[in-house]
Amino acid sequence: MSADYVVKNTTCFIEHKNRNATCQKQECRNWMNCPSALNCAVIGAEQGKWILKDIGKIFGVTRMRICQIEKEIIKKLDTLCREKI
Repeated sequence: MSADYVVKNTTCFIEHKNRNATCQKQECRNWMNCPSALNCAVIGAEQGKWILKDIGKIFGVTRMRICQIEKEIIKKLDTLCREKI
């Protein structure tokens, strides 16, 4: 079976998880350089909480930059929620 084999009615991260196979498709929007999470952000998120230092290491930025990004996202989500009310 080739790495590009398509299984109907499923997702790539489910197939990677079922096969314990590391994703090699860097163009995938869920791809991240983290073999312990099979290079998949979705699988990584399912593994539980991550500390800012570890997230920064994966993406090549500091823990402080991850903290800044997190604060920006929370602010944007808060603004979107207030607009919906």
